Amino acid sequence: MTYPALAGRTAVVTGAASGMGEATARLLAASGVRVALLARRAERLEGLAAKIVADGGQALAVPTDVTDQASVDAAAARVRGAYGTVDLVVNNAGVMLPNPLDHGRIDEWTRMIDTNLTGALRVTRAFTADLLAAAAEGRTADLVNVSSIASHVTFPDYAVYSATKAALTQLSAALRSELGPRAVRVSTVEPGLTATELGDHIDNPELSEQLGGMFAAIPALGAEDVADLIGYTVSRRREVNLRQLIVLPTGQA
Repeated sequence: MTYPALAGRTAVVTGAASGMGEATARLLAASGVRVALLARRAERLEGLAAKIVADGGQALAVPTDVTDQASVDAAAARVRGAYGTVDLVVNNAGVMLPNPLDHGRIDEWTRMIDTNLTGALRVTRAFTADLLAAAAEGRTADLVNVSSIASHVTFPDYAVYSATKAALTQLSAALRSELGPRAVRVSTVEPGLTATELGDHIDNPELSEQLGGMFAAIPALGAEDVADLIGYTVSRRREVNLRQLIVLPTGQA
């Protein structure tokens, strides 16, 4: 499905090299949006941009590390140089590294906090002025943060990941109070079990097997399902803000 109401808008999508970010970028581009693709894997981004262009869309590959402020600043400058003011930001970049807290994996904690929370803050800060300018001109302006059902549902051994997603959900609520009165919409999308590469980085064999068992037992969401929800959310008339959306596979309680 595409959303013709989005045609002519300019979007930034982080974590665009795979999964929900890639699917969202594809849907937006197919709907007539100029899409800046941000992620670390340059080769994957270039391949995605080429596919989008071949399909008649507009896409710009911008290799970016959201944990690095200079990288984010350079990306923002490049996007504006190519496309002008951005009116849609999708903070999708994230990493999930579960382990029992008493394992003391500070390396994993730091990586998740820097990517899932501080990375989203860096990108938001980089483009807030764009969103406010677009809204002041009477255009629709959206900030979408991709959180997780883990923000409010307890999963053993996922404490730090869950904490980063809970913080992202709360950040969205706070930003809504700041930006909403200035006509910038802030939405949080919280998916449940979704088939992406997110679980590929788990280095705990027991937890990896446990997650695999969930996928075997429950027909999961696809990345395209989440992308479609994002497309629907940002295509509403500008006076309507779908503030918090939870999407689960039917079989997930």
